[in-house]
Amino acid sequence: MRKVITDDRRTLAVEEWGEPTGTPVVYLHGSPMSRLARYPDDSLFRRLGVRLITYDRPGFGCSTPMPGRRVVDAAADVAAIADALGLRRFAVFGVSGGGPHALAFAARYPERVTRLGALASLAPRDAAGLDWTAGMSEGNRRSAAAALTGRQAVAEHLANVGTANMPPLPEIEQTVLARPDISAMLGPAFAEAVRPGLDGWVDDVTALFGTGWGFDPADITVPARLWHGGLDTLVPPAHGQWLAARVPTATLIRQADAGHGGHFDATPAMLAWLVGDADGVPRTPGS
Repeated sequence: MRKVITDDRRTLAVEEWGEPTGTPVVYLHGSPMSRLARYPDDSLFRRLGVRLITYDRPGFGCSTPMPGRRVVDAAADVAAIADALGLRRFAVFGVSGGGPHALAFAARYPERVTRLGALASLAPRDAAGLDWTAGMSEGNRRSAAAALTGRQAVAEHLANVGTANMPPLPEIEQTVLARPDISAMLGPAFAEAVRPGLDGWVDDVTALFGTGWGFDPADITVPARLWHGGLDTLVPPAHGQWLAARVPTATLIRQADAGHGGHFDATPAMLAWLVGDADGVPRTPGS
């Protein structure tokens, strides 16, 4: 683990996976997760020549809490990490709650982004024309209701959920998470996320479920690819459709028979696109 200190003296905990001299890709984890969350087979990164960089969002794992943070605030944090690692341009992608944070960086620092990917990403809470909770699971509906009330309501709600285990999920998601390679990765990643307490989770839910992002996805100009499962009830497919219509450079891949956890099986193709030319041929690092 490496610690990066931001301009406001916060600590961001960073991990690297795959090829140290490979093509850099910054990954933004879901919620509640940590820098240990990633595709469960690390050999994928080596096969694709990927230098995968992950980090704990504020309040998760070993990163300093940042109460009141918005989604857009992740952009400066990613830039601080990139500066500390000497990265000029790189690909960025996020999964689920990490998707909006990846979009934030692309919107704020387009000159540093080669390609942008988001899998099963939420749309903004204030997305015009989107019934935000339609088709959403009851647990996430309760989180959304609490987030509209404020941070304290979210803290009380999540305290009742507890941290002994990952939150209860629909059956289609449990089937994916029961796969040995995925469960072996997610268990430690979740435990590390909530090890210091609930601050990171509370602030993620408040920012994602209760407020606007602080930027317009329509401002994104870099090549973008979105993926969404047609059976997702944690983040309903309408969210991906809204983002695809809003981001002018986006291509949406919808997998009709996949739920939220289908993003694991969609990751290899996404990573190959992120580090490759249009025909899938890998580029050299920094190009």
